[in-house]
Amino acid sequence: MKFEPGTLDFELSPYTGLTRESWLEAGKYMLEGIFRHIDDFQKPIVMPRKETEITYPHLKASAETQAIQRKAEVFEGLTRSFFIAAPMISNIPELEICGYSMEEYYKNQVLRVCTPGDELYVGTYEDQQEIAGHVNPFQAFQQTVETCALVICLWVSRERIWDTYTKEEKDVIAALLQGYAHENTVPQNWRLFNMLDMAFLHMEGYPVKREVMRDHAQAILNYYAGDGWYRDGHSFDYYSCWAFNVYAPIWNLWYGYANEPEIAQRFEDNSNKLMETYGDFFDRDGWTNMWGRSGIYRNAATSAFDGNLLLRGGKADPGRARRISSGSLMQFLGREDFLYDGLPTLGFYGQFSPLVQGYSCAESPFWLGKAFLCLHLPANHPFWTARENNGVWDVMGSEEIKETCLDGPALCFTNHGANGETILRTGKVLKRPGDERGMWNYAKLCYNTKYPWEAAPENEIPIEKRLLAGSQVEAQQYVINDVVKPENGAVVLKTDVYGKANVTFWCGQTEGILYRRQFFDYGPDRECHWIQAVNLADFPVPYGILRADKLRLYKAPAYITLGSYGFPDNGTEVIEKNCRTARAIVLKGRDARGTEKQMAMTIYDGWSDLQLLYRKGTNPDSEKSIVIYASMKRERQYGGFEPYVLISQVITKESHEDFSEEELFPIEEVVYADEENCGSYGPVKIKLKDGSVRMVQYEGVEGRLML
Repeated sequence: MKFEPGTLDFELSPYTGLTRESWLEAGKYMLEGIFRHIDDFQKPIVMPRKETEITYPHLKASAETQAIQRKAEVFEGLTRSFFIAAPMISNIPELEICGYSMEEYYKNQVLRVCTPGDELYVGTYEDQQEIAGHVNPFQAFQQTVETCALVICLWVSRERIWDTYTKEEKDVIAALLQGYAHENTVPQNWRLFNMLDMAFLHMEGYPVKREVMRDHAQAILNYYAGDGWYRDGHSFDYYSCWAFNVYAPIWNLWYGYANEPEIAQRFEDNSNKLMETYGDFFDRDGWTNMWGRSGIYRNAATSAFDGNLLLRGGKADPGRARRISSGSLMQFLGREDFLYDGLPTLGFYGQFSPLVQGYSCAESPFWLGKAFLCLHLPANHPFWTARENNGVWDVMGSEEIKETCLDGPALCFTNHGANGETILRTGKVLKRPGDERGMWNYAKLCYNTKYPWEAAPENEIPIEKRLLAGSQVEAQQYVINDVVKPENGAVVLKTDVYGKANVTFWCGQTEGILYRRQFFDYGPDRECHWIQAVNLADFPVPYGILRADKLRLYKAPAYITLGSYGFPDNGTEVIEKNCRTARAIVLKGRDARGTEKQMAMTIYDGWSDLQLLYRKGTNPDSEKSIVIYASMKRERQYGGFEPYVLISQVITKESHEDFSEEELFPIEEVVYADEENCGSYGPVKIKLKDGSVRMVQYEGVEGRLML
């Protein structure tokens, strides 16, 4: 059953109606779903599993490995649910859920997981190294992650839990933390776990190694790429927001301001820089875009606002921060399929395995509890007392577009006044060949807040079946389908690692055009100049994105396809339209919530066909979905006056009001410098019906490639 708040105030919160009391109600709703599965006060938070193939404890692992993973799961279930419970306990000390005192339950469980000899004991860092059978300074242990969650929650609920432990009990907890605090870990956002563990110990009077603390802090600063974003490993994703920009502000409070003021100031400056544009990362409804790994953490992305407001000089707009936080909360809690047996599914909305990583367990989605840390802010804090505002959306005209282009993290996001959607385009992405999940998470050509990314099945299909059943079509991605002839003589389209891009270079924006390049089967053992590639060039229109991409292929014959977003198919009307040589397919239907949806894909030069692909089990919103896709065949490896430039558009709206002719077919004329040879060189001038002109210049991209 979806969450329905009992307390609403549309005077204070004109967009969502949600207040601090509404958030407390939501916290109870989440905890009730958890504790309905706890039939004994002594039992840990280990929840039922709907998915068993991807997540841990891995059923195919050895008995010893499974035993280790069960310990990690116990700790993860405890600490991540504590993200929700800790601020609830702080606000409602007498809180009981399913007959259990939350204060007593968590106080008991925390002590047990830290006590050697207890059946729930999760083990020290040194224990984990011994079990692993070697000393690996970069060995990742799930317990390291969870110790950080633990100390945050002990701080949030300090008066009700931490302060009520005896000195001996505190020493037991501190002893568990010491190794995880001081020993090496994975060189990415995990260093923040060490920093907070050490900062908590220091704050509570336990000895810490200051030189180790500073080494971690300087490393975190060196991951900073600009515009408030940090690089995590190779990637940019929400870890920059729900880790770097939450943990660093807390570290400032516990340790940095007093002991490392210069580093603390830089963390504060970086957080404030993020706040300059982060509100525009969400759409008019405050919805979070499905993008990057760990998508099961959902609205935890809003916790960066709370992190900034903890700072001495935080500059987040409190009214907008609450509007977005509440909007994103209801994006998920307001859906019937968000919960499975009372628990957040392993998906974005309902259960969706293509999104899930192997490091997750049934309890991992409770990371979204970070969004509830805003309840640590007192009732008189501006976050709770300021009137909701919708930032740029409050002043945007229906045809206006606000575009934010950040070269540091290679993110370009556009707010579309016409439909209220926010579209993200990314770059600086490198995945190993064949890592489709990685590319789905990071390198779709566009990510739309109202159209979560679509996965794809895996198979081969004959040409005569017109691509209607296979992975030769990817939503919002190019695919190169090699034409091969098996021994039986049948012509088959075959897509392998050579047919799907695995790297996206960022080339920046020039005169309103965003330039990127995707290589297919890119790797350090291959020279770039002969790898299949596409130069991407695109720009926003009121309802979506228009593309004028240029092929750079050295392998033929081949079929090239490009898909639209995945469209939820809960009964869909299909409309086909033509305008001179351009063609469009329009879909009208509803998503799983019953919201009206409409999407259109239009093809211009370069493309030869536009078709529909019906799928099942590949869309996060609905069981059935449809992808509109464009296709063309490249016959020759060189020359032959074949198309180089492929022009297309995808537009969407949240209603069934027809797109106008100009919206479906916005181009008046395309002028090529090399008209005779299909745009093989020189600029491409796109004259739009609204009178504007876009000049696409592919030359020069080579010198601006950034990864």
